[in-house]
Amino acid sequence: MASPVSVYSPTPMADRFSSTSRESLKMELLADVSLLPGEERIIDKDIIYVCPFNRAVKGKVLITNYRLYFKSSEAVSPIKPCRVCDVVMALDVPLGAICRVEKMGGASSRGENSYGLEITCKDMRNLRFALKQEGHSRRDIFELLFKHAFPLSHGLPLFAYMSQEKYGENGWNIYKPMDEFRRQGLPNSKWRVTFINNNYEVCDTYPTILAVPVKSKDEDLRRVAAFRSRGRIPVLSWIHRENQAVIARCSQPLVGMSGKRNKDDERYLDMIREANNTEKLTIYDARPSVNAVANKATGGGYEGDEYQNAELVFLDIQNIHVMRESLKKLKDIVYPNVEESHWLSSLESTHWLEHVKLVLSGAIQVADKVSSGNSVVVHCSDGWDRTAQLTSLAMLMLDSHYRTLRGFQVLIEKEWISFGHKFASRIGHGDKNHADQDRSPIFVQFIDCVWQMTKQFPTAFEFNERLLLTILDHLYSCCFGTFLYNCESARDQHVRSKTVSLWSLVNSRMEIYLNPFYTPESGRVLYPVASMRHLELWVTYYIRWNPRIRQQQQSPVEQRYMELLALRDEYLKKLEELQQSSSSRLANTPNTTSSTPPQPYTELHTPL
Repeated sequence: MASPVSVYSPTPMADRFSSTSRESLKMELLADVSLLPGEERIIDKDIIYVCPFNRAVKGKVLITNYRLYFKSSEAVSPIKPCRVCDVVMALDVPLGAICRVEKMGGASSRGENSYGLEITCKDMRNLRFALKQEGHSRRDIFELLFKHAFPLSHGLPLFAYMSQEKYGENGWNIYKPMDEFRRQGLPNSKWRVTFINNNYEVCDTYPTILAVPVKSKDEDLRRVAAFRSRGRIPVLSWIHRENQAVIARCSQPLVGMSGKRNKDDERYLDMIREANNTEKLTIYDARPSVNAVANKATGGGYEGDEYQNAELVFLDIQNIHVMRESLKKLKDIVYPNVEESHWLSSLESTHWLEHVKLVLSGAIQVADKVSSGNSVVVHCSDGWDRTAQLTSLAMLMLDSHYRTLRGFQVLIEKEWISFGHKFASRIGHGDKNHADQDRSPIFVQFIDCVWQMTKQFPTAFEFNERLLLTILDHLYSCCFGTFLYNCESARDQHVRSKTVSLWSLVNSRMEIYLNPFYTPESGRVLYPVASMRHLELWVTYYIRWNPRIRQQQQSPVEQRYMELLALRDEYLKKLEELQQSSSSRLANTPNTTSSTPPQPYTELHTPL
């Protein structure tokens, strides 16, 4: 499958230009573009890419139903510190990564390259293209790009429904709720599995299979649902094998300004506490306390003193709007230019790492409490943003299974996709409304937190950074069905039967996502250091489009390891060819006795 992203694909031009005329190069320019199965060409056009790191570059742009692809028709001097000859510049942008398309300049605009298109992307970059001003030269490309970049706004299907890519493994089978419950030792004498939400009647944003205390009855669950925002009742996410402490997740109680109480809700939380005889149930409210109080005005609120044998802890994590503005500020300081002289103060002013720190710190508190034998309940407002961050990160710290390649896929499927993180609203798949206030980089922030953990514990994770980058690229690409829609009930069976799972791609090429330094440690709990001194900006993701920033290189050991893997594959391929050649020769040799002694085959030895 073609890579969904690639900004500066340098191809040496020195030799090519000496033997190939520029006219023939223009004709061949887009001939080598490899389309995905199901991908169709929409339009191609001569255009000028206004590169923010170099001069304006002439070339050709191709728009398909999946991507925007640009290739320069002239040699471009590479950005320092690269020391190679002139290169061909290429851009490969999935249309799903486009947030906004605007016309730049008008028919009377003056100035070089002032008339064209400006494209804002969701993946930390912007693109500008210039066209000739005569004859409405941009009308066709603007209309077609706008239509196919935002297909849902124009009655068209997302590319995930058009893709015909085939893989050896069906990624939709990676997560089966009952299998995951059994792995955790459920059901048991204290916890049961209920199918009360089988038709999404109790909660339309929850999965159909839930784990609840044995003492609770289905009628109790319905009464509790009436007192929890969106009907998202407290249910088990994870249980500690030894001490039986649990992580339960839910939404805020509907206390309101009048301070309503619900005896069923209070008794139900006490059932969770009693399941492992926790002395005091800790309720972690992800919000700042002032926000939780303010939510009472809209009917929400938090658990008060009426909840016996429980303690409430606020974690001070800001809401989706604050996170959206923080990432926007970060983008402003990393693209297109990074101002070196004021870098630290500029980074601090975005507050992005501060937010990452608070999310990690909250997850550490959850993990530490559960590890010490105390059950916890985690919620924010509706229980699908900050709650998912905290529960999944705490589970990653507590359970080494989720630190494996397949286990991490299960964690995302369970805590984010199955429990109703609003991917469609937060990302805006196929939607032209770029100013939608529901958009927010909550999942991006979670993956950033995971990356921070992999940096602090380089041998604890079976997967590498490439997996995290691939996940974020396809969060936007709309190439797979994995992150489409807001919840399970909206993501009906058509998604599984008519789209491909991202895990099909990942598990068909597992070797490139493996961490060569991984050392399995089943009982180890990870406690990352959540202080500003130990957190880093993820340059490989946030600043990867800037060629002036020297990319973080693989360590020499990891680089050598990858080289040896490639060498092994090469030798195995040669060995297979020799065996096939040998078999065909033997099959074609007449069955006669020859006086010439047989020639021995040379054994093929590999350095591995």
